[in-house]
Amino acid sequence: MVSGSSGVSARQRYPGPDCPSPALIRSPPVPVLLPGVVSGWTGRRTVSTLTVSESVDRGRHRGRRRGVTPAGVLTAVLVVAGLVAGGAVVTQRQGIDLGALVGDVRREPLRPANAAVPPVPPGEQAPAPLSSAAPPAAAPAPAALRYPQRGTGTWRTATAQGAVAGRGGQLLRYRVAVEGGIDDVDPERFGREVAMVLADRRGWTADGRWRLQRVGGDTPADFTVLLTTPVTRGELCGDTSDRYTSCRNGDRVVVNVARWARGVPDFRGDLGTYRAYVLNHEVGHRLGRGHERCPAAGGPAPVMQQQTLGLHGCRPNAWPMVGGSLLTGPAGEYDDPIPSDG
Repeated sequence: MVSGSSGVSARQRYPGPDCPSPALIRSPPVPVLLPGVVSGWTGRRTVSTLTVSESVDRGRHRGRRRGVTPAGVLTAVLVVAGLVAGGAVVTQRQGIDLGALVGDVRREPLRPANAAVPPVPPGEQAPAPLSSAAPPAAAPAPAALRYPQRGTGTWRTATAQGAVAGRGGQLLRYRVAVEGGIDDVDPERFGREVAMVLADRRGWTADGRWRLQRVGGDTPADFTVLLTTPVTRGELCGDTSDRYTSCRNGDRVVVNVARWARGVPDFRGDLGTYRAYVLNHEVGHRLGRGHERCPAAGGPAPVMQQQTLGLHGCRPNAWPMVGGSLLTGPAGEYDDPIPSDG
């Protein structure tokens, strides 16, 4: 099958939750603007450039599209707490310094335990005392994460450096950056979320083969985790017809903010699990792993299965390690259609 009017077979796409095992394809070096750094104490912006490796991973999924969503600003659910501006901005055309939004959480002050209870007016009945076993009040509805279909093409880089995760094996260092225009996501907060997933005891560092460390924008890195808008995702992954999935292309782990904000139907609203899955899946490609299929109906899906597009009898699973060992399935992928909803 081919993808609607585009005529682009999804089997020509980059690996990601929707893309197949990596294949080596030669292409001319492509200049790519990477997250910049802040020079010393002056606060001046500098620009870093990189020529992407000529090895580009292509995918092989069918590209039939479902539905049409107009380009524009989409709204999705995300708990946003205290966003603080951080990181440097890299310029493609002109310097753009995007201020991050600062969360303002206000709560009504609680009455002290020994505070006097106001008297009950004559003729009214005093309210019954609350049971100590009463459930807590419902949490407020999460704030909306807003993002444009197309970002600025500039990057705000997380500056913090983390500890080395893992007890042995090859050490890979990575940066974290957020595209300009995704104002509701602070790069430092995003960096902490990425680091927490990649350092988890169920992750890629658990079996002694790999060690991972988050570094700032001015430190050499082996790969970069980029949170991008749907249109930029297509440009970085080499398939502008796909605004739905994420991918890995060379040393770039490209996370689509549309999926980061909304997840996918098969995860039934469990956004935290889906986010861990998409990070572990795409970083798994960077570690050299290809796609896998569901090994047993009713069991957990391997993290290298394309769970963004379908589970095929398996249950959602975000982690490489299940029950203390690496969970794998038969090599390969399914011909699932890629939705057009970015």
